[in-house]
Amino acid sequence: MDFCRSLGIEYAGIAHPGPYHELEKIWSKRLAEGHYTGFEEMDISKRIDPRLTLEDAQSVIVCLFPYFTGLSAHANLSKSAFSIDYHIIIKKKLEQIGEFLSSRIDGFKYKAFVDNGPLVDRYMAYLAGLGYYGINGHIINDKFGSYVFIGYIINNHPFPQDQPMDRTCIKCGLCVKSCPGCAILGNFDINPLRCRSYITQKKDELTELEKDILTKHHLIYGCDICQDVCPHNRTVQHTGIEEFKDNLKYSIDYDELREISNREFMRRYRDRAFSWRGKKLLLRNFELIRNAKKDAAPQNPDGCQENMQRLLSQKQAKNRSL
Repeated sequence: MDFCRSLGIEYAGIAHPGPYHELEKIWSKRLAEGHYTGFEEMDISKRIDPRLTLEDAQSVIVCLFPYFTGLSAHANLSKSAFSIDYHIIIKKKLEQIGEFLSSRIDGFKYKAFVDNGPLVDRYMAYLAGLGYYGINGHIINDKFGSYVFIGYIINNHPFPQDQPMDRTCIKCGLCVKSCPGCAILGNFDINPLRCRSYITQKKDELTELEKDILTKHHLIYGCDICQDVCPHNRTVQHTGIEEFKDNLKYSIDYDELREISNREFMRRYRDRAFSWRGKKLLLRNFELIRNAKKDAAPQNPDGCQENMQRLLSQKQAKNRSL
């Protein structure tokens, strides 16, 4: 842990190597309901069993990487995209941990992932005792809230395992009511196809419903609404990781995007998370938001009422069991 702290990592834990049969049930249900985007690993067996990625896996090291640096009223990018691409920052730190352990443990083998691996990163953080689930599906940490990235290292050493926290968010329902796509179902699950963050990154032609969801907020990349309204995020501390505090970019200019070539766009922004889907997609989002009727009152579809009722029923059931 001392070495992790030297890299600015305050929270690291150990998850057991599976298989994760509880997660298998959750993912089977999501697939059956069509609640997936295609960005995920679609092979459930790989989602629940680290040994299919590293044959002799005996534990999973999980780290939190807080990124909150404050609010910016003029931002048109989500907070997760302010800094240099978090994949670059985190993968470097995970590899440093792996190399450090390799130099001290004979025969140590590992594979490191951030946001692009086979396992479910939030579930791994939960198993490692680093946070607890919010109704919006995010992992919440008492110090840094839900403004955290997650990285993990599947490895072949039997590190002592940590235990999950026996708690959840306070289930106030603010995220459920505030979500522009009514994607938060009120039962710790979401429909990612209605998540505004996903829609801002979707390359296929948008449906009218998706356009409506997109134009309910001004961010052209990502979405912070469910996190910004969350009471657990009201007093979060700023990140202590220097790389997430340096070289911040809060917004990108429409005229700049329109005038530069794709090649120039990638030259300028290839090391930024918002560039991964290309210039054309950002321009599309810009134009849809700019052209939306200014006097249109944002109205969430009726599905939000159903989601709130689902949350209320869950809370009532818990009260009856006490």
